[in-house]
Amino acid sequence: MVVQVPPQAAPARVRAAPPGPPLWAGPALFRQLVSDRLGMLSGAVSRYGDAVKLTIGPKSLYLFNHPDHAKHVLADNNAGYRKGLGLAEARRVLGDGLLTSHGQVWRDQRKSIQPLFQNKRLARQDTVIAEETGRLVARLRARAGAGPVDVAHEMTALTLGVLGRTLLEADLGAYESIGHAFEGVQDQAMFEMVTLGAAPLWLPLPLHLRFRRSRRELHQIADALVAHRIGHPTDGGDLLSRLIASAGQAPDARAARDRLRAELITILLAGHETTASTLSWAFHLIDRHPGVRERLREEAVTVLGDRPPAVDDLPRLTYTTMVLEEVMRLYPPVWALTRVAVTGDEVGGYRVPAGADVLISPYTLHRHPACWREPERFDPERFAPEARSDRPRYAYIPFGAGPRFCVGSHLGMMEAVFVLASVARELRLTGLPGRPAVPEAMLSLRVRGGLPMTVSVL
Repeated sequence: MVVQVPPQAAPARVRAAPPGPPLWAGPALFRQLVSDRLGMLSGAVSRYGDAVKLTIGPKSLYLFNHPDHAKHVLADNNAGYRKGLGLAEARRVLGDGLLTSHGQVWRDQRKSIQPLFQNKRLARQDTVIAEETGRLVARLRARAGAGPVDVAHEMTALTLGVLGRTLLEADLGAYESIGHAFEGVQDQAMFEMVTLGAAPLWLPLPLHLRFRRSRRELHQIADALVAHRIGHPTDGGDLLSRLIASAGQAPDARAARDRLRAELITILLAGHETTASTLSWAFHLIDRHPGVRERLREEAVTVLGDRPPAVDDLPRLTYTTMVLEEVMRLYPPVWALTRVAVTGDEVGGYRVPAGADVLISPYTLHRHPACWREPERFDPERFAPEARSDRPRYAYIPFGAGPRFCVGSHLGMMEAVFVLASVARELRLTGLPGRPAVPEAMLSLRVRGGLPMTVSVL
C-alpha cells in the first residue's frame, strides 16, 4: 500500500520564498490558526504544494511537507535550527527541559537520561507495565454495562501510572490534579502562539489565571516528588534520583531548583501525554473497523492466551504493532515539529532567512499522496513487513527524527502494545452515536473533550 516517492528534483535556481496565500488572506489564516490548525496546514499543502509560506500579521511560517525537507531540517542540518512555535511559549512552565532546551544544555540533558531508556533496562520493566495494564482492564471491566467511560481519561491515568513506576519509582496517582494542570499549560501555550504574545500574562484573563494555577500546581507536584525522593532514597537508578543528583552539582541553589523543576515537569508531560493520545485514537479507530478489532483479538488470544503480556511477546504481536503504527500515521501524537532557523538556509530550493519560523508537520506529511495511497483510509496493512521497504525514511516520523528523535519511543510502544492487546482480548469499547472524535491540535494531538465509550465484556 506504499507508493515510491522520488527524491525532490534539484531546482534550476534557488527561489526567494515558497508560494502561499496572499497577504490579504492573513485574517482568515489567523482564524484558522485559532480554530482549525490542522485544516489550515492541510489546506495549504493541498493548494500550494510541498513548500508554503504562510504570512499571518507580522509572522511568516515556512511549511515544508516533503520527506527530503524533513530529512534536511530535522537531521542533516539540525544544528541550524532550534525549537520554535508552541514549545517556545511552553517554556514558561517547562523552562529549559528536554522538549524546549537546545545546544549544549539539551545535549547534557539527553546524555543524562539516555541510559534509562536503553532496551535492556526497559525489558526489565515489562512486569510493571503489565501490572498497570491489568489494573486498567479491571477498571474498564467494572464499568461494563454501567454507562460511558471517558477512555481518554483512563489512558491518561494508565500512562501516568506507568511513568511513575518505570522512570520515577513514584506513585503519580496521588496527584489527581496533574492532568488538569497540564491542560492549563497547553491551553496557554497555544493561546500565546496564535496571539503572538499580544496579551501580556499580567492581564487578569480567565485563561491567564488558570495558567498561573496550573503552573503553581505543577511546581508543587515537582517539589513534592523531589522531597519524597530525598526523604526516601533509592539505589539511584531511577530518573528522579539522577535528576536530583545532577541538579545538586549546580553552584546556584535557585538555578538548580528551577532546572530540576523544568526537567521533571517536562518528563511528566512528555512521558504520558503522547502515549495516552495514541491509545485514545487507537480505540476510536478500532471501534470503527470491526475487522481490525477481530484480528487484534485473535492475535492477542493466540499469543497471550490468558496470561499478562511480556517483553518476549512483542515480536509476535505483529498486527497489534501494525495497528498502532497506522494510528500514529493518521493521528501522530506530535502533529507539528516547529523550528526557528538559526542561520539562513535553503530547503527544497527556497531560501529560509535566519530567524524564520519553520514547520514540519507529521500530520500532513503522513498524508502525502505521493507516499501513501488513499491517505485518509485507516489500513494497518501499510505497515506489514513487506510494505515497509519502499517507503521513504522520512515519510513517516511519529517520534520525530534526527538527534531529537523521541528518547522514550520504545517505552511508549511497549506500553501501547501491551494495552491494545490486553483490552482487545477481553473487552469491546464502543463509541457513542452522534459523538464524533474531533482532533485537537495542542502540544499533542488529543481528542477534543474526551472520548466517551461504553464497555462490553467479550
